Amino acid sequence: MTKMLDAKQLEPLRYAIDRVRTGHSLSASEIADAWRILMSGGAPEGLIGALLTALATRKPTGEELFGASSIMKEFVQKVHLEGDCTQFLDTCGTGGAPKTFNVSTAAGIVLAACGVKIAKHGNRSRTGRGSAEVLESLGINIHATQQQQQASFEEENICFCFAPNHHKAVASVMPVRKQLGFPTIFNLLGPLSNPCDAGRQLLGVWDDAFVVPMAESLLQSSTTKSAVVHSHDGLDEVSVSAPTRMVLVDDGKLVESTIDPESLGLEISRLEDLVASDLNQATAFVRDTLSGALQGGVRDMVVLNVSVGLFLADRAQDLSEGLQIANETIDSGRANETLLKWANISFSS
Repeated sequence: MTKMLDAKQLEPLRYAIDRVRTGHSLSASEIADAWRILMSGGAPEGLIGALLTALATRKPTGEELFGASSIMKEFVQKVHLEGDCTQFLDTCGTGGAPKTFNVSTAAGIVLAACGVKIAKHGNRSRTGRGSAEVLESLGINIHATQQQQQASFEEENICFCFAPNHHKAVASVMPVRKQLGFPTIFNLLGPLSNPCDAGRQLLGVWDDAFVVPMAESLLQSSTTKSAVVHSHDGLDEVSVSAPTRMVLVDDGKLVESTIDPESLGLEISRLEDLVASDLNQATAFVRDTLSGALQGGVRDMVVLNVSVGLFLADRAQDLSEGLQIANETIDSGRANETLLKWANISFSS
């Protein structure tokens, strides 16, 4: 059992609680000091709950997200992959938005087939069909060893980091998070704490209010090239049923734009046609898109997100070129082949 910290050791945590409760924001170093205490496992549940509740009363600042996520990265069990991590791409959203299907997961596999190095970070979902559940249903070993993760990354350009296997320190705050019963800042910190130190991210958020703070956090983290997105119809993906707000983080600055599917030659889909009813249908959406068997809005949504990923990876000059590459990759059979080979490697000894 972890030894509880004494009053003096808890001072940074109490200070952070008082600052937030009195309407102040925290500097990166102030929240980092508090977060190190949370991650240590020696903080009383009452103080953990007090800080998480206080922070939940308003949106966090980019500096607060950066400071807390920097400590998450200190405690994470890293995956050491061959290559330059500043070129790795993660397609991980926050969740919490209305569920369609596993767009970022499907996009990650297509991107890997395009030659982009994908360090996919993800978890299970309260819906029962998060990235972990769908990947399991597709035949991927989500509990792959580091050796298996390295092998799939080297051979098929993709590995999956199942969050609970890498963020074990977060277990110390899980009882409190469950008791609180509402989303906390931890829902935002997961995508900012990639175990492979991926330097590029396509990051969707469930609420438009978090777009800029998340982008500001990425900016402070010296990301290579990333984008934070939230669609006008409330999704934490790039949507094909409405325009999507995107804040690009590149070259030390933030650039905001709108992605309009119609202007890219895609038909506007009905949101209800993009919603998988259960895990079986979510799995079928991904599998049939990768095999080329599925056409229409579901495929369009995957290729649109792939096109943004290709742009972030500097594999496409713009989204139109990205769409062309994404469609060619699926039609050639390479995307489906990547899935099948990844499944085999993920269980290899």
